[in-house]
Amino acid sequence: MKIIILGAGQVGGSLAESLASERNDIVLIDSNDRILRELRDRIDIGVVQGHASHPDVLQQAGIEDADILVAVTNDDETNMAACQVAHSLFRVPTKIARVRAAAYLNYPELFDLKAVPIDVLISPEQLVSDYVSRLIEHPGALQVLDFADGLVQLVAVKAYYGGPLVGQELRYLREHMPRVDTRVAAIYRRNRPIIPEGSTIIEADDEVFFIAARADIRAVMSELRRLEQGYKRIIIAGGGNIGLRLARRLENRYSVKIIEYGHERCIYLAEELNRAIVLHGSASDQDLLLEENIEDTDVFLALTNDDEANIMSSLLAKRLGARKVMALINNSAYVDLVQGGDIDIAISPQQVTLGTLLTHVRQGDMVNVHSLRRGAAEAIEVIAHGDPRNSRVVGRKIEDIDLPEGASIGAIVRETDKGSSVLIAHDDIVVQSGDHVIVFLVDKRQTRYVEQLFQVGFTFF
Repeated sequence: MKIIILGAGQVGGSLAESLASERNDIVLIDSNDRILRELRDRIDIGVVQGHASHPDVLQQAGIEDADILVAVTNDDETNMAACQVAHSLFRVPTKIARVRAAAYLNYPELFDLKAVPIDVLISPEQLVSDYVSRLIEHPGALQVLDFADGLVQLVAVKAYYGGPLVGQELRYLREHMPRVDTRVAAIYRRNRPIIPEGSTIIEADDEVFFIAARADIRAVMSELRRLEQGYKRIIIAGGGNIGLRLARRLENRYSVKIIEYGHERCIYLAEELNRAIVLHGSASDQDLLLEENIEDTDVFLALTNDDEANIMSSLLAKRLGARKVMALINNSAYVDLVQGGDIDIAISPQQVTLGTLLTHVRQGDMVNVHSLRRGAAEAIEVIAHGDPRNSRVVGRKIEDIDLPEGASIGAIVRETDKGSSVLIAHDDIVVQSGDHVIVFLVDKRQTRYVEQLFQVGFTFF
């Protein structure tokens, strides 16, 4: 598949690296020659220097036979113009664009083949806002990912001493929760993956990924760690697009305060929000945090555009008594440095955005792709098609499906006359055509094999 990526920033570079490893023909366009050379030296891709929306530059990249255009430059207008050029002049089949400005996003009718021809619109602010909201809904979770419109969730938690299952074999999970069906997809111990078996013993500090129906998530979490009380008081540092979206989403269910340094932006926030309290000042101002009772705050969220400011304000909030702190961090090198210490969760907008992009550029009928463990692992929701004659999946028991090493099926969502039903994966379940199959991959390099596994062929015996 030929894919042209516009913009060699964090998202564009990460996407190029991910897709190049899967034997795609990738060409990256950017105006910065130094960044292009660094990426070309590291990964096997083509590069073109120039303005991303100019027709002659796109022609240099081979736009005439491109299957997909992914426009993720830092400029909304450039991304939109590039999609228009790709459609009008070159008839590129699929056009994906990142658009940040709410001024555009508030008018979805703009993004239509008759107007601005964008097939898939990516809003990082919306994606990050959704991601943080799920973490707040599940206190104690490190990661919460939705599948099948939220019917099924994959949750990562750190196991602690005192959890009923800690120190015991996984086979006893069913005995502990006879009415709850769940499956442990993977365990990470000292940053190394362990493929779970019945005899696997969960140890304290293990990072456990489990999958379950949304309604059963808290019950499973209680087996691995002492359940935390629900959050009530939240402070958001940064009133930008993400901070505003999140405050709007949370203000009717939680006590929300938002700290913003810009005076004019504060006025705007106060007009846009109904119940949240807007505070003018710096999130790194110790006196302000103490005055706003930081020691009684359940969650402190640092969501400014400045990584260093987010890290420093989070560390200060934690030292002053905030129960949980989360920081938005763009620099991927910082994420591993800070998470798990005083900062409970480091949120990488690149990783959140990358999963959504991968959903639309992968082969097979992908519904969701989530990038995990800083891109090393993936969780995929793919629809099974065909019949036992032309599919290597449909009509077969899960135990008979030839999955690559390190891959496991966690759950199946099946449409019935009574609606959607969630089937946690067990060896004797038979996959049917139309099933949404959720696959966990410890090694993302096996993704291509899984894609091929779910594709319908002429005949398989």
